[in-house]
This record gives sequence, C-alpha cells and structure tokens, in this order.
Amino acid sequence: MATSSRTLGDWFSAFERTAFRLETLDDYSQSGGVDAYHAFLAGEEQPEDYRTAGWVGTVAEATRSGKRMYRVHVLSRPLTDYLRFELACGYHRNTAAGEEFFILDTTDQQNPVPQAPDFWLFDDETVAAMNYDGNGKYLGADFLAPARLDEFRAYRDTAMAHSIPFTEWWALHGE
Repeated sequence: MATSSRTLGDWFSAFERTAFRLETLDDYSQSGGVDAYHAFLAGEEQPEDYRTAGWVGTVAEATRSGKRMYRVHVLSRPLTDYLRFELACGYHRNTAAGEEFFILDTTDQQNPVPQAPDFWLFDDETVAAMNYDGNGKYLGADFLAPARLDEFRAYRDTAMAHSIPFTEWWALHGE
C-alpha cells in the first residue's frame, strides 16, 4: 500500500483530467444518503439535502472546468432495493451535474473483471481502493503503489469495453 499526502476527498478537486470509479457492490446503503434511501423505500420524495448534496457540487465544478468524472457499475438483474434507489435517484441526479455512468450488466454474461475491487483512478496515475464491510458501509480507502497502476487501468479498460451508457441500459431495464 502506498501513502498519499492527499485524502480521497482532496483528490476530487485535485485531479486534473479524469476521475474513474468502478463499483462492484449491490449495496452501499450504509455509506451515505441513508435518509434518501429510506425515503425511496417508503415511496416518499427525496430529502432536499440529498438533491443538493455536496457531491453534486463537486461533480458540477469538475465537469464545468473540463474534467471528466465517470464510472462503471458491475451489476446483475434483478436489482437489489439499493441498486434500484442508486440508479433511479443517484445516477439521474449526478448525470445532471455532468458525471457519466456506464453499466456492465452480468445478467447474461460472465463478469469480465471478477477480481476487481471498488476503486477510484485519478488521472490514470493514482489508485484509491475502496473498502466496505459486508453491509455496504464505507470503511476507507487505500492508496495503492504505482506498481499496480497497469492492473487497475486494465480493470477500467475492460469494464468500459463491456459496458453500455447508463441511459441506454436504463431505457432497456429501468424501473
């Protein structure tokens, strides 16, 4: 494991060109937006603080300045309750701010990146591996040594090659 003088949060304003995220879990329900998730389950309107969360501003600021923020979510159908929430609420909200989403649907195909952990890759140079417990609670990020960059670039490239834009996937499978 490498160390970084920046925190994961610092990287969202410090990156210069691209921030890529690979999501592999079916449940992040303990990692933020908990009230919004419960409102979704209850069929209620999303709380104002969810619609205007700091993340939305971070994405908008980055994309307005010409930076690219994008992610691939590896998933299979039927969707978990959490994925239904994330895709219906979070992805639509973040797309409006400029973040790009892609879906790698493994329902009818094998996962081409089965060993890949959740991670962020900043400017093709810095990898932050994300750690979660079994209930979807974020535990922190480990900044990995530069020697592992090729491995994580390959995960990104493979995931992108096998995914489709979220809007296309949603038109086919959205609820």
